[in-house]
Amino acid sequence: MASSVDLDEYYNVAVKLAKSAGEIIRKAIDKEKSIEIKTSNVDLVTETDKKVEDLLKKGFLESFPDHCFIGEESPGCNLTDAPTWIIDPVDGTMNFLCIGAYPYNAVSIGFAVNKEIVLGVVYNAILDRMYTGIKGKGAYCNDKKLHVSGIQELSQALVLSEVGSDRSSKNLEQIFTNIKTIVDKAHGLRMMGSAALNMCAVAAGEADVYFEYTIHCWDMAAAKIIVEEAGGVCIDPEGGDLDLMSRRVLCGSSKELVETLTKELKHLQFPQDE
Repeated sequence: MASSVDLDEYYNVAVKLAKSAGEIIRKAIDKEKSIEIKTSNVDLVTETDKKVEDLLKKGFLESFPDHCFIGEESPGCNLTDAPTWIIDPVDGTMNFLCIGAYPYNAVSIGFAVNKEIVLGVVYNAILDRMYTGIKGKGAYCNDKKLHVSGIQELSQALVLSEVGSDRSSKNLEQIFTNIKTIVDKAHGLRMMGSAALNMCAVAAGEADVYFEYTIHCWDMAAAKIIVEEAGGVCIDPEGGDLDLMSRRVLCGSSKELVETLTKELKHLQFPQDE
């Protein structure tokens, strides 16, 4: 793993670039947005997504030319043992398009060494909330230390989830089955529209557990370490270690709570990121 000194340097660069990216997002709020459809009418990209990703990629490669890069708007998704930045320029693009009513999107920057996430920065520029986590050094929001709620019982838990971008009838049937299960057994259910911020909400104790299928490595990489450093648990929805390329995630405030969810959910499988 990178040394503590290295991680501090990487962290400082990541935070600086996240703030610059956030400024681009803030300036684009009230402007007309150019939208492209990728795989479906809920899988969108704007010129701001591309501009932010270009800024981040250029900034990291200038500072660390030997590092690798995975970005939502860049081709390829090959995670190796090499130091790698994993970027979602605007997580919550749909929210960004109606930002006047729903300010729930973020710049998400994860950093992996030997395929392990050791640093994460998630910045909601609209609300000016900077979530950060460094392996072994805790998790913070605007310098305030984060800690999960510790809730263990599903009946007491506020659950976050999303329908996801794959809207095929088979997948929707399973997703809605999961939603019904949660509504019947949990304290409450919310869908906020950003995987990274959903996970940060768990880290901050604002929600207790989050699960989603059909997401990608850039949606969850940065927030994974933030949840873990806040005392939470990130696993595969069927149990076992979380595979960043598996396109699914389950994270929560306690081992007991996530283990309960693994038994309650109807699991979906998707081709891995590559």
